[in-house]
Amino acid sequence: MNFKHFIGLESNKTGHLEKWVSAIGGLFGILGITLVSRQFLGEQEAAWVVASMGATAVLVFAVPHGPLSQPWAVVGGHLISAVIGVACARWIPMPVVAAAVAVAAAIGAMYYLRCIHPPGGATALTAVIGGANLQALGFQYVLTPVLLNALVIVLIAMAFNYAFHWRRYPAVLAVHPAGEPKAPEAKPDDLNEDNLETALEAMGSTVDISSQDLEEIYRLARENRLTELLKASRS
Repeated sequence: MNFKHFIGLESNKTGHLEKWVSAIGGLFGILGITLVSRQFLGEQEAAWVVASMGATAVLVFAVPHGPLSQPWAVVGGHLISAVIGVACARWIPMPVVAAAVAVAAAIGAMYYLRCIHPPGGATALTAVIGGANLQALGFQYVLTPVLLNALVIVLIAMAFNYAFHWRRYPAVLAVHPAGEPKAPEAKPDDLNEDNLETALEAMGSTVDISSQDLEEIYRLARENRLTELLKASRS
């Protein structure tokens, strides 16, 4: 087994422009939500909230086309996690249990609502362990600052990334180069993992997928194609 694969060290083929654009986007995103959070919370409480939004900034600016970065994932994930976190903080008397239940329930809810967003777990946890002042907000925490922050960072991501056609946000707005004139279409069996990886690299932005995922996608696609061929031969 390749040691790099074992520890999850993937080769990063994004260019320097992409890396710098992502970093600068994160700068503007965090500045925006920090200003918003300070309007509703004290310095210490704002720090708790901004911490979870910092993870969101990594996703929407470094991996703007990833499924975990899309607007519904960001807004829905933070919103439902905040509701669950506040409920657990109010109705489960043991903080340790409340914290664990909040994160677990947030994960389950995000799955069912199709808005999985990892920073949502931190939003749920913050509602439980963020301190007395934060807990005193009750369900107001859901609207301000959580929902407002989520909307602000999504809007900043849309505005900032729009200047770069290959990474416009959300993913549906991205415009990729048309490429060369079409060559004869390749058959599915002619494709391999390198073809898929090269195609993703040509998109010009980071995609939240590893080489192991590519291999698994390719394997499942071949199995699906084989199943289709078998069904066709029997009919």
